[in-house]
Amino acid sequence: MAENQQPGKYDAVLGGQSPPPIHGAVLGGIEGVKRRLSNPVVDVKLAALTDALNYQEAGLELVIQALRWKPKKIQRHAYKLLRRREETQVKQALEHYQPWDLFERLQGYLGYKGQHAGRFANRLSVDYNPEVGIEDPANTAYALRWDYDGDRPSIAEQITSISQDSQAGKLEALIIGLWSDDTGIDTNTIVNGLVDAKDKLTNLKAIFIGDIHYHESEISWIAQSDISPILRAYPQLEVLQIRGGERLQFNAPVRHNNLQALIIETGGLSRDTVAQICNMNLPALEHLELWFDADEYGGNCSIINLKPILVDLVFPDLNYLGLRNSQFTDDIAEAVVNSDLIETISVLDLSLGNLSDKGAELLLNCLAVNELDILNVSEARLSDEMIGKLSKLDCQLLAENQDTDDYYDDERRYCAVTE
Repeated sequence: MAENQQPGKYDAVLGGQSPPPIHGAVLGGIEGVKRRLSNPVVDVKLAALTDALNYQEAGLELVIQALRWKPKKIQRHAYKLLRRREETQVKQALEHYQPWDLFERLQGYLGYKGQHAGRFANRLSVDYNPEVGIEDPANTAYALRWDYDGDRPSIAEQITSISQDSQAGKLEALIIGLWSDDTGIDTNTIVNGLVDAKDKLTNLKAIFIGDIHYHESEISWIAQSDISPILRAYPQLEVLQIRGGERLQFNAPVRHNNLQALIIETGGLSRDTVAQICNMNLPALEHLELWFDADEYGGNCSIINLKPILVDLVFPDLNYLGLRNSQFTDDIAEAVVNSDLIETISVLDLSLGNLSDKGAELLLNCLAVNELDILNVSEARLSDEMIGKLSKLDCQLLAENQDTDDYYDDERRYCAVTE
């Protein structure tokens, strides 16, 4: 079979010469694939993985193993080779490959719709009750919340309380909800409290600051502070979610080796904060989600502020790219289809913004969009005709709840989540 074919661009050849001499022999079979997979050149490895599937179970096992290899480009390629296969071992491997259940961030996310998050970081959310204590530290995200009736201690006191729980050292996920009747009071005290608790909450892997829905406060009213001390205090952190953009900062220098997901939901994300995010060194980052919103609430970003992400590729190993809740989504669509990231990400999320048929046409005409797992353009400004066209792409399309009110012209189309 393979032993008799002409050598290709990336074939290993006896004698190590490339291109091969006229008498060179292509190393065939699964052993030839394994030899090429040991080559330090990434493109050689990618071609070898593609060829591995010609060798039944042995080749399939190699591709499954590649889901754990470095660099991430190899993992992504292996995933794309496997994602539509039906073998049991493939499905099991892909369950472990996914960084988390994307339903939490997409169809099932109700955080901005008048409800607290029911799940966070793949864990059920439960309000912490000091009388009950931490019962399931690995599979539950415990939430600390102040209430308007004043029946609960301050958040700072609750942080102290949970850090003194007998199971505190095993706790993996923590949610901070409403902290005051005035969410214009920033989170500096909360940040300091979490930093002070670092020696007690030694296994904390996921933190959400700002699980506050619109019945409690408009998103544009939620003030944050400098969050970088948390990243320094919790080097094992994998998921960081922040809601609220006012006074939000990530002061340099920040390097975090384990952060996989960074989610920033705002009613106005400033260009300065975006620059600070892009200046962070986050080598493990796979999920980046930014909500931009409107200029009148501090959201003064434009497409030029996304150059570090889309052109310079400061986060080259992203699997999920969410540039959401934007008033310049057509510009984002144009930049994304011209970015190298479109070749490697699995999920592109442009929902909640003012994406129009013009911007969607750019996505439609980009061949790489067909290689996505999910394209999310829900709660945008698309016509039924355009949604029909997008639905023919070779990826899962999410396009619910389009706003096509003719009252607004193209210059006055607002994003979905604002005051």
